[in-house]
Order: sequence, then structure tokens, then C-alpha cells
Amino acid sequence: MDARLSSVQIQPPKYGKLITVISIDGGGIRGIIPGVILAALESELQKLDGEDVRLADYFDVMAGTSTGGLITAMLSAPDENGRPLFAAKDIVPFYVKNGPQIFPQPSGILAWASTITKALTGPRYDGKFHYKLIRDLLGNTKLHQTLTSVAIPTFDIKKLQPTIFSTYQIPRRPEIDALLSDICISTSAAPTYFPSYYFKNNDEEFNLIDGGIAANNPTLVAIREVTKEIMKENPDFAAMDPLDYGRYLVISLGAGSNRHEKKYDAKTASKWGLISWLFENNASPILDFYGEASKDMIDYHNSVVFRALHSEDMYLRIDDDTLTGDMASVDISTKENLDNLVDKGHKLLTKTVSRINLDTGFYEPVENGGSNAEALQRFAKLLSDENKLRCSCKSP
Repeated sequence: MDARLSSVQIQPPKYGKLITVISIDGGGIRGIIPGVILAALESELQKLDGEDVRLADYFDVMAGTSTGGLITAMLSAPDENGRPLFAAKDIVPFYVKNGPQIFPQPSGILAWASTITKALTGPRYDGKFHYKLIRDLLGNTKLHQTLTSVAIPTFDIKKLQPTIFSTYQIPRRPEIDALLSDICISTSAAPTYFPSYYFKNNDEEFNLIDGGIAANNPTLVAIREVTKEIMKENPDFAAMDPLDYGRYLVISLGAGSNRHEKKYDAKTASKWGLISWLFENNASPILDFYGEASKDMIDYHNSVVFRALHSEDMYLRIDDDTLTGDMASVDISTKENLDNLVDKGHKLLTKTVSRINLDTGFYEPVENGGSNAEALQRFAKLLSDENKLRCSCKSP
């Protein structure tokens, strides 16, 4: 292994050929699925560059929404040795261990009544365990201390606009250099599930809810942050064209959906009142709809742009739209469901690389695309070569 890879942060894009981006969707407990994929990718990188390397060594920007925002922080926050707090292989065990306490399941014959009562009177979960867990995990680490650039969207309900906690924006907006714990709690404050979250930083007040309201798939958020830096002539992106998407290497990870299950229909929904829109079939349909629309529109855009630039091989979207039953929920944390989500993630690795059909909205296999595991091997080689190139160009 090149010793430099385990001792310094990623070198800026000006020393290489690519701009590298990884993005992780929201999805609550379904964060287990991208967790499996991330572990596989990091494992491939370790085969090439040694067991000490981590994902933060390879990506210029790591973006995450909601549960993806927490994963982003875990992979990019420094430990006491200045290395990432978590290896990718530790993400799934973290969710399996803590999921049942983050999302405690009601029990007994009146469990359904308790759940509905909570839905009518406030959020399903008070968030106390969730908050303490994140604060203990991330401590006093602030946004500027991440080992690579990150972008985590939230939505400010007082300003009625998104707030993007982006490393790149700190020089111009020092008020967003908040504690990572506050950012992660905010981006995961899904309406009806967790309370909205207030905090103050550098005299700026934030009144925030789930980042999925703004961008459940934060891939374009990450690309936008880079584009703005190129336009501002950030020296890390020297002499780059802000519209040259052909230089991007993008891995976008979904947390699954139940699109194929045909869960809702217009005849049924036409009879819904407020309660049903917020709570139906142990889910919140309105949030499902917003989340699916948000992530699909981003994938539509990326698919079109990368194809138009003949760079589709540099954009990898891994998601599964065939979840059924409890697996499609964001908060069912029974042992059976957790095990099923882990299994679903591993099965997703064996599936053929798919791209969204712009007419049907379903993922369809790419001809001769190979499996997702094989695609991750290819991307790992590209990332490794890019990192070595940057290190060699940086060296005197």
C-alpha cells in the first residue's frame, strides 16, 4: 500500500483527471442496504491499496440525506488518530445494534392503537435515544473537520427553504459550520417520525426537518456544490469547465423502495383524509411520495446528462425498487426485518447493473452491464488509479 493513502486527506482534483462523488439516499432503517454496498466498495479498494484505506480517501465529496447523512458523517468524521471514525464494514452492525432502540416497536394486542394515537398527537418517536447516540458518537466534531468535503441537506421550516450543510460553503457562511451531531439529527428529523430540530450556531438560528424534503437523493446537491466552486475559481479545481460532466465519477446509492408492490391507487387515496395521508399501512404515504419523486427526478436528470455526454459508464446508480412488506418501511426494526434488509443488500450486489427507464420509471438491466459487485470492482480501480495519479502529481 502507498503509505500516503493512510496518512493524508484526499488530494484536490486539480492533481488528477476526475471529480469523485458518492451520494447516499435517505430511508431510515433501510440505510442498511447502502451500508452493505459501501462495505463492498471499501473492500474492493482495500484489495487494491491495503486494509487501512477508507472511502474518505477517495471521494472529493460525500453527500447524504437523512439516514444517508448520518452514514456520511460516520465515514468522514475523524477519530482520535485523524482517520475516519467508522470503516464502511461497521455501518451495518451499527444499524443492527441500534435500530431497535432508535425505532422501538410497539407490542401487545393494542399496538396498532398506540401507533395511531401517537401519529395523531405527535411524532412516533421522541428521538431521545437517537439524539444521545449521535451526540456520543460525533462529540464536538464540526463540519469543517470532516476528512473530505461533505454535503448534507436539511429543510428550514421557518425560512421555508433548504439548508445545505456543505464544507465548501463554510468560508462564505461560517454559521453553517455546526456540530456534525446537530446536522445529522436535523437531516433525519422526518415529519411524523421524529420531532423537528432547533439549534443555534454562531448566532444563527436553525429550525430544521428531514433533508428528504429538499433532496432525498442528494447526488445533484453534491454536483452543484462542486460546480459552484469551479465557477468561483476555487484553486482546488484549477482550469476546469463547470459544465464538463464528463470529468465526474459518481456513485449514487439508494435505500430501496416498494415501487413494484402497487401499494396505493387513486381510487383508494381519493377517500383518504388527513390521517390516512399521514398514516396508512404502517407508513406515511405523503412522505413516501415526496421521497420517491425527489430521488427519481435526480436519477432521471443524471441518467440523461451522463448519456448525452457519452459518459454513462462513469455514473453508477445502485438501488432496489422491489422491496415488499416490512422491508419497505423506514422504521420497522424487528430482528427479522433487519436480517431481511441485510440479505437484500447482499442480493443487490449480485443483480445486474440497472438504469432507470425514463418512460416506465422502473429500473431495467443494462445490456452487458455485469453485476453491481463487478461494477464496484471497476469503479474501485478507477478510484484507486485516480488517487495514485493525484499523489504522484502532488509529490515534489
